[in-house]
Amino acid sequence: MASGGGNYRNVTHRNSLKGTTTTAAAVATDRPLSVNSNPSKPALKNKSLSTVGGASSGPRKSCPGSLGGGGTAKDDAGVPGRVRVAVRLRPRNAEESVADADFADCVELQPEFKRLKLRRNNWDTDTYEFDEVLTEFASQKRVYEVVAKPVVESVLDGYNGTVMAYGQTGTGKTYTIGRLGEEDTADRGIIVRAMEDILADVSLETDSVSVSFLQLYMESLHDLLDPTNDNISIVEDPKSGDVSLPGATLVEIRDQQSFLELLRLGEAHRYAANTRLNTESSRSHALLMVHVKRSVKGRDLDHSSQNGNTTNMAKTLRPTLIRKAKLVIVDLAGSERIDKSGSEAHTLEEAKSINLSLSALGKCINALAENSAHVPVRDSKLTRLLRDSFGGTARTSLVITIGPSPRHRGETASTIMFGQRAMKVENMLKLKEEFDYKSLSRKLDIQLDQLIMEHERKQKAFEDEIERLTMYAQNQISEAEQNYANAMEKERLKYQKEYMESIKKLEEKWMMNQQKQGERKDQMASTADEVAELKRLHNKEISLRKAAEEEVNNLKTLFAATYFAYRLLSHTAILPLSRHQQILRS
Repeated sequence: MASGGGNYRNVTHRNSLKGTTTTAAAVATDRPLSVNSNPSKPALKNKSLSTVGGASSGPRKSCPGSLGGGGTAKDDAGVPGRVRVAVRLRPRNAEESVADADFADCVELQPEFKRLKLRRNNWDTDTYEFDEVLTEFASQKRVYEVVAKPVVESVLDGYNGTVMAYGQTGTGKTYTIGRLGEEDTADRGIIVRAMEDILADVSLETDSVSVSFLQLYMESLHDLLDPTNDNISIVEDPKSGDVSLPGATLVEIRDQQSFLELLRLGEAHRYAANTRLNTESSRSHALLMVHVKRSVKGRDLDHSSQNGNTTNMAKTLRPTLIRKAKLVIVDLAGSERIDKSGSEAHTLEEAKSINLSLSALGKCINALAENSAHVPVRDSKLTRLLRDSFGGTARTSLVITIGPSPRHRGETASTIMFGQRAMKVENMLKLKEEFDYKSLSRKLDIQLDQLIMEHERKQKAFEDEIERLTMYAQNQISEAEQNYANAMEKERLKYQKEYMESIKKLEEKWMMNQQKQGERKDQMASTADEVAELKRLHNKEISLRKAAEEEVNNLKTLFAATYFAYRLLSHTAILPLSRHQQILRS
């Protein structure tokens, strides 16, 4: 960081936190944005200027000398959006109330007609028209709503935006732009209120908000969030003309509290000095860059199935639509005359550098207002940083701050003419949308990792289940084998018992049979004896019979012999009958 006569401005911090709500825009790519504002939100009505400084303020379709790169904007690539300019009058301070007590103010405001009259003398005045005329009684909220809120809404819709304060030293630029409002929340400036609206409209789950806080001091770009980074280079895309600052610190914002801490830190490192015109005069141009990245809810794919519904695979592989927008809030250092500011030594060098950069910005505005073929963008780093804000693709709102003191009529007239020329500059607003293929790739990688982990979990669960079933089967088999063995043992014991009983019964039966057989043997022995006796008796009977038969035969023989003898005797003598019977009986 350059060192010198400037000192650091000390600021305090306010504890406030605004809750966030989730919204999502779902519009087609390159959807035209109304010049006034987003139709769904309250907006500042744009007033057409028929004659401002003798030039028409109609839309300019070609801006060959624009700060945005000098290209020709196509009708279908954007919509025209003129730089809107509001003028704000600072009330008299204590010094002016005393020194200019006998003089009337050099300006007269007519806010109802959005006109301003600048006194030449006591008789003549010059009249100028602006988009908004804010009196010294206008509140900070009113200033924000008419100057910055339409730009903030455009940024939330995907368009780049710029809010800038221009004016003489001590006219209230820093108060309008960067007031933190620690003592009174009503004093909050544009920066704090803009971030509150942004954080309230984005979803921190799907969107991101990041900021860089810089100061342009003595044509050197310093990082207010990292004081050691005091020579940041400006990189321009040769194709699109977009300006980037790769060396700047980029901090993601999650809540209003952390943002206020960053603001307080940045303001503490900003150069300021005490001059005759301002006790705490900014000696550098401060630039707050807010990068808003929003995810738009998915649209239907160009191709669909015959029934009009996309496939699940197509829905899964559809990349997220991302809108990237940048809000640049610029608190310019005040222009000053050396003889009035009393700058000397290093402060004089600072004033010269400030005046040179503001002069370069004024030349670029003049060239754009006159449709010049050449715009001296590279004369200053300030104009290079703001090349998208004037004649580019950003929606730009400028607030010029003036004082009422007639002693500074020349500076007031110069500021008013700067605002008048700025009103002639036409920007071509472009909606910046792109498909987030990297996010889709990360999403698919995450899904792949999740599927792999899920597969591993299922594989592990499957293996565990197989092991469990195997163990269960083994247990069942073991149990069945045990039951079978028990049953077999039981059956064996049963059959063994039955066998033993059967053996016993058979033995008993055998014994009985043996007994019966013994009895039978005895019976058979007795029978044999009986048979033998019977045989003996039979044999005896046979013998007796034979004897009887022999005796009978003998008797027959004897009878025959006797009969024969009888016959023989009969013939010889008759014997008595009884004798014959006795003979026969014997």
